[in-house]
Amino acid sequence: MAGDGCTLAYTKSRKGLGSLGHVAAYTMTMLALAWFLAEGSQKLGYNWQWYQIPKYLFTLQDGFRPGLLLQGLWVTFKITGASLLLAFAVGLLTALSRMSKSKAARLVARIYMELVRNSPLLIQLFFIYFVIAPLVDISSFWAAVWALSLFEGAYVSEILRAGITSLDKGQFEAAKSLGMSPWPMYRHIILPQAIRRVLPPLTSQAISLVKDSALVSTIAIFDLTMQGQAIVAETFLTFEIWFTVAAIYLAVTLTLSQAVNFLKKHLQTDTPN
Repeated sequence: MAGDGCTLAYTKSRKGLGSLGHVAAYTMTMLALAWFLAEGSQKLGYNWQWYQIPKYLFTLQDGFRPGLLLQGLWVTFKITGASLLLAFAVGLLTALSRMSKSKAARLVARIYMELVRNSPLLIQLFFIYFVIAPLVDISSFWAAVWALSLFEGAYVSEILRAGITSLDKGQFEAAKSLGMSPWPMYRHIILPQAIRRVLPPLTSQAISLVKDSALVSTIAIFDLTMQGQAIVAETFLTFEIWFTVAAIYLAVTLTLSQAVNFLKKHLQTDTPN
């Protein structure tokens, strides 16, 4: 017991040192970046106007009112949230189709994956917006959501398929021996275990989705990136606005990563030994 206590204390100490190391590395990186910015702006003779940035984030006159950048961030959240749900549904359907006994389902899923994964997202976005959207009469918002969903869904399908196939065959055989049909088997036994295993790569894909959503500005959707472009065109605050936009994207992705790390630890705690 004493040995276990020492091992636990040693492990916690190493984790603490690791966290301090990450904080120190992050601080050094930020300081180095600040130094490069200061040196670069001095040589360029650039007149920084950071004092103008807060009004594009929010105003406090007559209560809190979001500025253009926060309004754009809300649009980014809506597009990302809807795309995330649809990408998961598309990815799950594709993964199950690839593992089905139907040759037609496997062929369709394979063709979809090859087409999406081997063509640029921007081209797919333009194709859906300029060709598909007028035919089915959908708005630019939903055209963007479907483009992102189909693109990310192809990658999500491979992640989910890897998680499902990594499970022991005994899990499938036990469910079948209980007389469970495929849907209850996947819903109650297979998918909960598979998703726990693939949570880290799914998180990475969600973060990629947040960053990829910036491309919807090319079809005139006023998300965070498009609002940044509009402000820069009006004010010429190029560096201040784009650094602020980058910081907002960084804050969103870091928050998402921390939330999923918390969820992952919570799931591991709940897993019986």
